[in-house]
Amino acid sequence: MSVGWNTIESDAGVFTYLINNLGVKDVQFEELVSLDATFLRQRGPVYGVIFLFKYPTGEARHETPLDGTFDYEAAENRFFAAQTIQNACGTQALLSVVLNKEDSIDIGPKLQEFKDFTGAFPADLRGEALSNSELIRDVHNSFARASPFAEEAQRLATEEEDVYHFIAYTAMDGSLYELDGLQAAPISHGSCEAEEFADKVIPVLQRRIERYPAQEIRFNLMAMVRDLRIRAREMGDQEWLYQEEQKRNAWQWENALRRHNFIGFTGEVLKGVVGSKVDQGRKKYSEWIADAEAKTKKRFNERRKVSGG
Repeated sequence: MSVGWNTIESDAGVFTYLINNLGVKDVQFEELVSLDATFLRQRGPVYGVIFLFKYPTGEARHETPLDGTFDYEAAENRFFAAQTIQNACGTQALLSVVLNKEDSIDIGPKLQEFKDFTGAFPADLRGEALSNSELIRDVHNSFARASPFAEEAQRLATEEEDVYHFIAYTAMDGSLYELDGLQAAPISHGSCEAEEFADKVIPVLQRRIERYPAQEIRFNLMAMVRDLRIRAREMGDQEWLYQEEQKRNAWQWENALRRHNFIGFTGEVLKGVVGSKVDQGRKKYSEWIADAEAKTKKRFNERRKVSGG
């Protein structure tokens, strides 16, 4: 890994264990497959949502938000950091929620120390402090996929490439806020108490998505909620608890796999298989190749029939 920030996936398991490794207790992420306020409420308490979308790289920045209004006072009184480095937006989005929820979340001593240290900073200096935090950067990078190629942190995206960006929505101080480090300040979307969050945030997200062409479906939405295992224990629902524990086990396994680069391993396996066929003689090797080509052609034709091509 480089000393920069690497891309992380928009994945509930990644974000749950990332925030856990930063010292936050009893919080997890749940993927939302639809904009359904009822479904979101059922996961409550909901601390906020993280929204991933395709960022319009060629679009000029606007002096005022396309939806909502800038709240510069909230930028000073609440934790809001400008994004100053590429690829940090995922972790920055989740911290934008966590560091504004100390009254309901145990953020742990390390993040509390970071928040106290940056409390009097303006947004740009908070962003610099976040970008230069070894703790936050190292935890973030530990969830990036291993790559045998050039480090992506060293290359800037062009207008022709698809670029994705994370932002957060949360309720605080009686208002619904959009927290985006690429904006000048938190964006207020009107009054909102914590218990109204699910109902108030869904229309805002719908309006956001409607800005894109109808064929654009590359969005991802995750809710930050209290650890669902706690609720399952409180309700005495052993089946639900078992399902949540199994989910955690699967997340841990997937996160472990992300840390490994399997390209070298795959290459060695392929060389071993080819070598074993070559050792059987040229005729056997040619028959193996012909058989593989025939099976591939058969699968291709079957798929073509199914698709009507």
